[in-house]
Amino acid sequence: MRTTFLQRLCALLFKPVDISFLVYFRIAFGAIMLWEVTRFFEYDWIRRYYIEPAMHFTYYGFSWVRPWPGRGMYFHFYVLGIAAACIIVGFCYRAAAAVFFLGFTYVFLLDQARYLNHFYLVCLISFLLIFLPANRAVSLDALLQPKIRSDVVEGWTLWLLRLQIGIAYFFGGIAKLNSDWLWGGEPMRTWLSPFTNLPLFGPIIQNERVVYGFVYGGLLLDLLVVPLFLWPRTRPIAFVAAILFNLMNAVMFNIGIFPWFMLAASLIFFPPDLLRRFVRAVKSPGNSGLDDEAPKPVVVKPAPEVENCGPLSPRQKTIVWVMTAYLAAHFILPLRHYLYPGNVSWTEEGHNFSWHMKLRTKRGKAIFTVTHPRSGQSWTVDPANYLPDWQLRKMATKPDLIVQFAHYLVEQKRREGYEGVEVRAQVTSSLNGRKPQLMIDPNVDLAKERVSLLPARFILPLTTPLGDRGTVTEEDQQPEN
Repeated sequence: MRTTFLQRLCALLFKPVDISFLVYFRIAFGAIMLWEVTRFFEYDWIRRYYIEPAMHFTYYGFSWVRPWPGRGMYFHFYVLGIAAACIIVGFCYRAAAAVFFLGFTYVFLLDQARYLNHFYLVCLISFLLIFLPANRAVSLDALLQPKIRSDVVEGWTLWLLRLQIGIAYFFGGIAKLNSDWLWGGEPMRTWLSPFTNLPLFGPIIQNERVVYGFVYGGLLLDLLVVPLFLWPRTRPIAFVAAILFNLMNAVMFNIGIFPWFMLAASLIFFPPDLLRRFVRAVKSPGNSGLDDEAPKPVVVKPAPEVENCGPLSPRQKTIVWVMTAYLAAHFILPLRHYLYPGNVSWTEEGHNFSWHMKLRTKRGKAIFTVTHPRSGQSWTVDPANYLPDWQLRKMATKPDLIVQFAHYLVEQKRREGYEGVEVRAQVTSSLNGRKPQLMIDPNVDLAKERVSLLPARFILPLTTPLGDRGTVTEEDQQPEN
């Protein structure tokens, strides 16, 4: 009897599977997040990023999100650390996951100049964990509440995590389908340049074939690693490739926890009971437990045969529809930049939340002129006098942040008693090593512009060809994540 798509979907999503990898993911996620929180204290990032700046660049629709006053931000990160620890041990797990999601997302939204793709991914994963029963084994919750204990979960709980990780990989590859990356070899060539001085490896890295090996290797891995993970025959190849790719990113580029998180997440693509069988084999060396004929380590209620998968229950229908809506949104969101004119790496319109990871290098310089038509006074403003270096670098390359800074200057002058000032900017920017060119129309009064979801009329098109290279700086040699 031929099975329908819905019957196969029913069997895939709702048959019982071993809980081991879901528990492993809960512990790994919590541990990496606790590590990240401690890094904020260790490197004094809380003060640097959220207390010292005179202004913060907000996201569209979230201008109301502001840092806690006084030492509130320190207490906020203490709470994040406690929530991460509770996730690890599975204590008040769902509440801890909800607190971590809300708390980390709040930090993420505080300053757009701190946008990182892996922070966005952490927000999404922590949101999903709220709804996943990852505390039903190896947790204090299961110890204190025996009735929730279970060795199995429904298959959708793992598939949702797999698909979320897969989206980050896949759209990271889609983003690389641009002329600079494919045909110009940039910015990979620039990123590799610091390593050309290494003994033995330096001359090899200078070779153009090696450069394009990195270019197309990164592209193919992003696009194919998840399909390769899903096919049992190629799964070991995908795992080895993922290890090498992420270790290389960790060594070559300063991108924090992201490579380690993606490495940890790679294991969830293996069969759900593999981890339990591995532990069993370690405890009983005489029986590997890894062969196909080995007895199953967990006795579960048999899953219904695909042919006999009946109509979905109301709960199952809800799960299917919610998953479909969630995943559809995350397949559409990364493609929205195609609705805007111009090169997304230049205009920045639709760039955030699109998994454009380690894809470009960009630097800029901005000088603002503030005029007061009533009095005829004029001031030349260097934003370096207002912003720390990390904000300044981002602001000078992102048009919406330039508008926000212009409005900040308007507010500063209003407080000094100057109403109705005009703000214009002379902004030059360089993308992927090109010679700098004007990015913002210097004749537009930015005080009258508003950040919106519509295409900005004040952004000048990118006209400088890739081959017209300027001076490569140390800033160019670090990829943006």
